[in-house]
Amino acid sequence: MGEIPLFPDFKPLGIDDRASVIDILRSNRPGTSELTFTNLFIWRNHYNFRWCLYGDCFCVIGRENSGPDFAMAPVGPSGRLNAGVACLRWIRETTGVSSPAIERADESLAIEASRSSGFTVEERREHFDYVYATRDLIGLPGNKNRNKRNHINQFFRAYGSYMYEELNDKHLEAALSLQENWCLLKRCKEDLNLLGEWDAIREILNNYKVLEVAGAVIIVAGEIKAFTLGEPLSDDMALIHIEKADPGMPGLYQLINQQFCARRWSAMKFINREQDLGIPGLREAKLSYNPDHFIKKYSIGLEG
Repeated sequence: MGEIPLFPDFKPLGIDDRASVIDILRSNRPGTSELTFTNLFIWRNHYNFRWCLYGDCFCVIGRENSGPDFAMAPVGPSGRLNAGVACLRWIRETTGVSSPAIERADESLAIEASRSSGFTVEERREHFDYVYATRDLIGLPGNKNRNKRNHINQFFRAYGSYMYEELNDKHLEAALSLQENWCLLKRCKEDLNLLGEWDAIREILNNYKVLEVAGAVIIVAGEIKAFTLGEPLSDDMALIHIEKADPGMPGLYQLINQQFCARRWSAMKFINREQDLGIPGLREAKLSYNPDHFIKKYSIGLEG
């Protein structure tokens, strides 16, 4: 267990912090996809995440590329808005950012801020989590899911059969190779977000045991052609962190999504598949699965 830093001594997030951080997150259930230890850890390099405790609240600040510092929504039993204000004032005083904000804040914190003086609150649609009914992702019922069923049938017509296996150490090298080939095809080196995702995927695959995430692979003709990883977000919701498939095999994304839900998460009522980041193609893909609802997120700033 790592040393617990106290405000304002923010320190980089490391794997040895997991035991301390996860106790806070599990006790307070922030409910958004970003605020799991896994997500914070695997994206820590891309967002330069640093953390500390302010009273009983877990606080995280970050910076994406050359952008301004920001805060994440504090997590704790009470006093979250006060902790957030402390973080924003610290960012303003130490980095010179004139209008720092709490980004991807949950609705509860946004409501509290909107009812208080001195704050600006803005909805951030690009960060809404997409939440689906698990039974719908498994059964793909009705006309609205006809295209998904057709894609899976197309896979079977082209490839005949497949093997589904839970992720274990013997799959890691092939999964990493699949992602590397995917990145070559998608030109990840030309896109900082894709490069960040590539780093996050390496982190979650190489640390899947200590992170205690569940994973699965699809094997076709003896080769791993798709993999996915997720974990419980709450008592009735699973969170899917990563899903990758050979883009040259139609229907494979739909198949691994359906099978992972059916074989691992069927006892969960909901599946959270994270946000679309405002990327048109990603938004279209996530909407095509007909979300049950969204988990809204906001940007909260200090006035003046």
